[in-house]
Amino acid sequence: MRPRSAGPLLALVLLPLALLAAGCSGPSPEPDRRSATAGSDPAPFEPCPKLDVPPVPAGSSAAPAARAPAESPAEAPRTAALGVVAMETAPGGGHRAMPAVTLDCFVGGERVDLGALRGPAVVNLWASWCGPCRKELPALQRLHERAAGAVRVIGVDTRDRRAAAEETAADLGITFPQFFDEQERLLIGLERRVIPVTAFVDGQGLIRHLDESGALDDETLGKLVEQHLGVAVAP
Repeated sequence: MRPRSAGPLLALVLLPLALLAAGCSGPSPEPDRRSATAGSDPAPFEPCPKLDVPPVPAGSSAAPAARAPAESPAEAPRTAALGVVAMETAPGGGHRAMPAVTLDCFVGGERVDLGALRGPAVVNLWASWCGPCRKELPALQRLHERAAGAVRVIGVDTRDRRAAAEETAADLGITFPQFFDEQERLLIGLERRVIPVTAFVDGQGLIRHLDESGALDDETLGKLVEQHLGVAVAP
């Protein structure tokens, strides 16, 4: 009797080794479900600044002396318990304080309380799937560049996936600092339901104006910053 050929058996043994050598593997885990603190993939954004000190203009060692912003009609003071956060009002009523919401920075994963924010600052809530948000982002990036530190520009990616946000930012050339807010905590704290929302925050951490137009451009941003934060930004 002729011995059975070892060819088929040898092929079965070598096939898995060949596949392993070729780098074959199963599907990659969903990247957007990673913890925001993982920090394993580079994001296109700048590191998040220290929020509890005023911004410092480029080439200066001191915070800018902003003019007193124009007063808008005071909002009716109210305090609404919203589960994770509560809306605050300034002493004596009027302008609201930034909600005390702790979020993860996209770069480095540091957890930061946005309630500690001291402006002048512009805080934009956006998402990759939001058309008006994508239209506004380039103007906010240009404000970030033109302000040269005199006005802090911050993004909060809301109800989104990290990978989608990073891809959108790379496509649009967005680099200003970003926080990740998958659960919409800041949006809830601001008592808003839709995005984009842009908050103009003064040096005391008070929201002087909320814009929900979804149509911010260079000219409009410049006017709102000067009107509500008292800082003139060169075009």
